[in-house]
This record gives sequence, C-alpha cells and structure tokens, in this order.
Amino acid sequence: MATDRDSVLEAAVGVLSRRPTAHLDEIARAAGISRATLHRIFPGREALIREVGMLSLRRFATACDTARIEEGDAQEALRRLVEAVVPDAALCAFLTGENQLYDDPEINRLWDIQDARVRALFLRGQQQGVFRIELTAGWLSEAFFDLLAGVGWAVQDGRLAPRDSAYSLTELFLGGATRRTEPS
Repeated sequence: MATDRDSVLEAAVGVLSRRPTAHLDEIARAAGISRATLHRIFPGREALIREVGMLSLRRFATACDTARIEEGDAQEALRRLVEAVVPDAALCAFLTGENQLYDDPEINRLWDIQDARVRALFLRGQQQGVFRIELTAGWLSEAFFDLLAGVGWAVQDGRLAPRDSAYSLTELFLGGATRRTEPS
C-alpha cells in the first residue's frame, strides 16, 4: 500500500502541535504506519518537522492565492482568506509554534513572503479606511497569525467546532482591527 506523504505530515501535525517532544513512534501510530515506514519517508525527526513546515507554507500560500488577497476590498479579501486558510489552521499553529523551524533559512524566506502578503493586505485596508491606522500593518499581521494558530489549537482540542472557526476568527479579529468612525 502506498503511503500518502501529505497524510503522514498532517498526522504528524496533529501530534506535534500539542506535544512537540512526541516520539516518532507516536507520530507513526497517528499516521497508521510503522516507525520503519515513517523512517523510509522521512530520514529523521528534523526532516519530518521541516517537511511539516514546508507543507504549512505551501498550504498558506495556496490559501492566499485562492482568496485573491491582493484584490478588491481589504475586509472582503480578509474574509476570503479566513475561509480559505481555516481548514489548515492546525498547520499554521504548528508553523508558528515550532522553534526548530526558525533556524531554517528557506522556511524563513518563504514565511517572510507570505507574511509580506498579509501585511500588504492590512496596509491596503488601512489606506482604504477599513483597518485601524494606529496599529501597524505588521502588528495586524502578527495578531492575525496568532489568532489563526489559536483557532487551530482550539479546534484540535475540541474547544471550538470546526464549522464555527472561520466565523469566530473573522468576528474576533475584525472586532479589534476595524477602524471606527468618530461620532460627529
């Protein structure tokens, strides 16, 4: 039976995002494969973690592309992004929480590209008068990624229903990021 590499990576995220020191045996069990099979696919723990990080970045880039975040009204683009990325929130949680990934130059470069896209979305929203201008676009991006990671963990732990996750993230984020008009 052929083993789907991405399925193994997703199973690894399910284990590692909550137990970063989990043994490879636990990850193999979660993926429904033997440890020997896991080692044939990924030569070691570092390779596995790096590949999970790369999968996370690929999925996030795809979500940004699908959501067309460079187009149109910034608030609507953010809503499209949330809908596109929430199914992979656990991957984003892993990406933001795995310290080993911060030492990888390629992952940092790819992360910087995606972060720049999200910052540009918030900057555009500020220029359109949609998002608060006293908060930097960089901070809005950081807060968005942190909330997205929180959604990933909450869904994984059963504290948030998957069907409620996009709405919850959008409403909480926009409640704090949307520019308020001053009463006349």
